[in-house]
Amino acid sequence: MVRSTRVSDIVQKASPDADIGRIFDLVQDDLRQVEREFLRHVESRVQLIPQIGKYIQTSGGKRIRPALLLLASRLGGYSGDRAVLFASVVEFIHTATLVHDDIIDEAEFRRGQLSVHTRWGNDITVLLGDYLYIKSMALALTQDSLDLIRLLCDVTLRMIEGELFQLTKTGDVDITEEEHFEIIRRKTAYLFAGCARIGGMLGRTTEAEQQALWDYGFNLGVAFQLIDDLLDYTADAATVGKPVGGDLREGKVTLPIIYLLKRAGDGAGELVRRVVAERAVSPDDWRAMKALMAEHGTTDAAYDVAIDYARQAQRQLEIFPASAERDALIALPEYVLSRDR
Repeated sequence: MVRSTRVSDIVQKASPDADIGRIFDLVQDDLRQVEREFLRHVESRVQLIPQIGKYIQTSGGKRIRPALLLLASRLGGYSGDRAVLFASVVEFIHTATLVHDDIIDEAEFRRGQLSVHTRWGNDITVLLGDYLYIKSMALALTQDSLDLIRLLCDVTLRMIEGELFQLTKTGDVDITEEEHFEIIRRKTAYLFAGCARIGGMLGRTTEAEQQALWDYGFNLGVAFQLIDDLLDYTADAATVGKPVGGDLREGKVTLPIIYLLKRAGDGAGELVRRVVAERAVSPDDWRAMKALMAEHGTTDAAYDVAIDYARQAQRQLEIFPASAERDALIALPEYVLSRDR
């Protein structure tokens, strides 16, 4: 393919508060179909399943993963029902991960409403997550696409491995930066990468273009998770829909804290270790921690890393000619960087 305008030139035009609705405008009809497919495939004689399915759907969410797959498929020249089907598959996988994560994290809220396990209990929620995982693969198997199914299985296994690895590091204040990024890669980045590559595989793309889409999604996923972790220290509870400081109270040491421990010395280390050990943070401790983070620039440093990954994602798209779909995919990392929830 002939390259056109460089991504670096287009990025200059991107809005710092990119609107997700405009970015996804090209695939809004398909996203609505994904929503309908989700509800259709959680229909069951066991009434609790569609009841919880509808409850999950009303909690919102940006549907970034299915939209990524849909945009990538259009970028690759595909138009057809298989894109909606595989977008529905990845939404089932992602939802299954969320309901299981909330049990593990003992999270009371998800996007401003009670989490599924808080409302229905752990036993039901574990089984619902299992149901969603199996449903995702059953949907994928309706297509004669073993290469896509293998990719989905590989990505899902990596996600589960990431969750297990994170559990081994929960409460470990001495977690290394590389260990933290390995968790991010497995828990988040690989699914983003898989979404983008599957979209390309549905279309008329070369191996080089499919690899570029994988790298785009992977870097976007890392940036997304870094921002998600940052919001725990920079947003307010009403905005993010859950109590702030939750990661540290759950024993999760993320990049802003890793940087704080490197830069601020023993005083910060003692504070962080106490919060992790007690699984609680007092208002005074929270103010002290925020002050130390501001003094040593740790949230800014973590944000700079997220920017680097977002720019790496955008550069992968230079292999594709100019199009509305490419512009939307270029704008998506800008939205990720501007998230406040």
